[in-house]
Amino acid sequence: MKRKIIPYDSKLKEFARKLRNDSTPGEIALWQTLRNKQFYGYDFHRQKPLLNYIVDFYCYELNLVIELDGRYHNHEEKYNEDLIRDAELKLYDLTVLRFDEAEVMHDLDNVLRTIETYILDFTSKNNNAKTHP
Repeated sequence: MKRKIIPYDSKLKEFARKLRNDSTPGEIALWQTLRNKQFYGYDFHRQKPLLNYIVDFYCYELNLVIELDGRYHNHEEKYNEDLIRDAELKLYDLTVLRFDEAEVMHDLDNVLRTIETYILDFTSKNNNAKTHP
């Protein structure tokens, strides 16, 4: 699959590196499963600059962004910002899956099942699209 180029603000690169070094416990727990193509063989990146944002996890092969929301995401202002962010990412055919930090820490199996379901649906749709023009 040809890699789709998604523009990003180059000023975010250094901040993304800092975020990778200061990961939350949920990010660390999820990364242990997603890193090194361990999860269905897909290449995930963490703290990846896309557009004017830094997304928690990104897989270009799946057009997938995974976000882990902490407590501050419960505020209405942050929620509205997330809606705008998700809409802008959707313009690039990206799907955003959101999970609470607490959900990752206390129910990682269910989080992984949700990601697995997305992967199976995505690959099924793409395989059907290739065989049925």
